[in-house]
Amino acid sequence: MLFSSITFLFYFIPIVILVYYMMPKRLRNGVLLFASLVFYAWGEPKYVLFMLFSVTQGYVAGRLVERYRGRMGARIALALSVVFSLGMLGYFKYADFFISNFNTVTGLSIPLLRVTLPVGISFYTFQIMSYVIDVYRADAKAQKNYVNLATYISMFPQLIAGPIVRYTDLERQLTERTYEMSAVAQGVRRFVLGLGKKILIANVLGELVEINKATGENSVLFLWMYAIACSLQIYYDFSGYSDMAVGLGLILGFHFPENFNYPFIAGSITEFWRRWHMSLGTWFRDYLYIPLGGNRVGTIHWMFNILIVWMATGFWHGASWNFILWGLFFALFLVLEKLFLLRYLKRSHVWKHIYVILLTVVSFVIFDSAELSLAFGNIRALFGGAELPLVTYETMYYLKSYTVILVIGLIGATPLPKYLVNRVWKTRAGEKWNCILEPVVLLAIVVMCTAFLIGGSFNPFLYFRF
Repeated sequence: MLFSSITFLFYFIPIVILVYYMMPKRLRNGVLLFASLVFYAWGEPKYVLFMLFSVTQGYVAGRLVERYRGRMGARIALALSVVFSLGMLGYFKYADFFISNFNTVTGLSIPLLRVTLPVGISFYTFQIMSYVIDVYRADAKAQKNYVNLATYISMFPQLIAGPIVRYTDLERQLTERTYEMSAVAQGVRRFVLGLGKKILIANVLGELVEINKATGENSVLFLWMYAIACSLQIYYDFSGYSDMAVGLGLILGFHFPENFNYPFIAGSITEFWRRWHMSLGTWFRDYLYIPLGGNRVGTIHWMFNILIVWMATGFWHGASWNFILWGLFFALFLVLEKLFLLRYLKRSHVWKHIYVILLTVVSFVIFDSAELSLAFGNIRALFGGAELPLVTYETMYYLKSYTVILVIGLIGATPLPKYLVNRVWKTRAGEKWNCILEPVVLLAIVVMCTAFLIGGSFNPFLYFRF
């Protein structure tokens, strides 16, 4: 079930919120757990039991780790839990990738497993692992209430697309959260704005991306339109979904961490990754990069650590070479920046932003390419290396059709709209009309999104495949 669906918007979430607030506080985690299982089972009922089994092994491992802390039993329980989690993730997500590549190298024909990838497995697997590791490190106490732990892991607002919420962030909230109308109102606002980003911007930009793939229309200008639209589509698709998750969390009394902070205004790739998918970046930092030694080692070892982390980051996104190359692409520039590039980037307020935009746009061409040959071909063509015409009649047609949404997407990816809105609200007229205009604007967004959904418009969700 997608957040951006009629079923979720007008049936599932109203019923869940109504029942949730009708129940005594002590029963609300149970309601939320049941709703989350229904939400997950809506698309893949057979994998609900698998998810519960994963939760159960995490629960048992956490209890054992705490019971035998400081002894061999704790290390064994931690190791078994991590092996189980990574083993299941590897089986469902990466088995066919390894078999296919093994067949290519050896010339054998081992049949592929063709296992369906459970939705959200990459997210809830990381949450289970971080929970058990935090208990082992004594950063958190083992959760003795199974329902509370299962609620944390399976909570539907962040189940299928994050943000990757740490147990330490929600430990107290699972039992002591407060409910305030101001937080609920903020949550509704955040959810609606995220819904608008997803349906009104990401989906329309996605149409342009699909046109490029389907028509075969190629010119240098059209490929740049595709590359920019692809980058913005991924940003609005994922950040919009994160906004909706944060908003739903507030409505239910939870405070989830932020996942995006205007990454395209960054002045370096290092800063870009402090602003993009922040929950994933901090997860790899705390549970892989630092345990490997981080930057507290020699230069060669440190460069190796970055290579491993970013290969893992790319591979986390999907079982394909283009994702691995995407991660290594960023690893290269992160190393170069730390060695010498950052010193030069800090000298220019303009070129450092051009540098970031150029590299990130190229990176998302790699990200979006099913084959490496297609990625290399498109990148070469972007810079005039494929003998394509600069522009064609069809390109001008699509440019006229999508210029408005591209401009909206570019401006909306900066803090400018938020800055202008805040300035208006702080004026005397803004303070007077805010209580009327804001609900009207939010209602208008809901109406437009509903019209798009009823009309059967293009409505994918890219991170379902992760």
